[in-house]
Amino acid sequence: MRIIIVGVLIILGIVGSAAIFARESSSAELKQATFAGGCFWCMQPFFDRQKGVSQTLVGYTGGTTPNPTYEQVSSGKTGHAEAIQITYDPQLVSYERLLEIYWRNIDPTAKDQQFYDHGTQYRTVIFYHDDEQKTIAEDSKQKLSGSGKFKKPIVVEIQPASVFYPAEEYHQKYYKKSARHYEQYHQASGRDQFFKAIWGRGDR
Repeated sequence: MRIIIVGVLIILGIVGSAAIFARESSSAELKQATFAGGCFWCMQPFFDRQKGVSQTLVGYTGGTTPNPTYEQVSSGKTGHAEAIQITYDPQLVSYERLLEIYWRNIDPTAKDQQFYDHGTQYRTVIFYHDDEQKTIAEDSKQKLSGSGKFKKPIVVEIQPASVFYPAEEYHQKYYKKSARHYEQYHQASGRDQFFKAIWGRGDR
């Protein structure tokens, strides 16, 4: 009986270790993507709905002020842009697909503004996390530039990712927390009309 119990414990230990290793391996395979595309409220729902995206956070990046507040960033004096950071499983969703969602939910020809919002804090930037993302982003931008979709030049910047500061909690999933206000803002901003004219629709 003692031998059987010991054997069972050994097997359970092996299974437990394998499960831990599997979780760690899975976590190690997750990647991040960071995009600035104007109002971060309006970027989050489209990435949240994408299969393979495990987490999104809205926040601030690209500037010099540490731990900025929304009020500081809104002043346009921190150098930061409103942005979204996406954690995703590359085995379930490609970086190319994330870029496609990004392009379809911004005006890539507008410099330092997006629809209602004006200022450098609303500029459009693809913040790459490694050389592969940089290459894919550059190729994607070049293809869009040559597609004939836009009459004006594509002005989206491609820069290395820097420290990302999550925004205050009330900004996270704002489209759920304040759904009515979010819809009013989104509709009045002219985003949907613009996306329909260019793409037929956005990723709504």
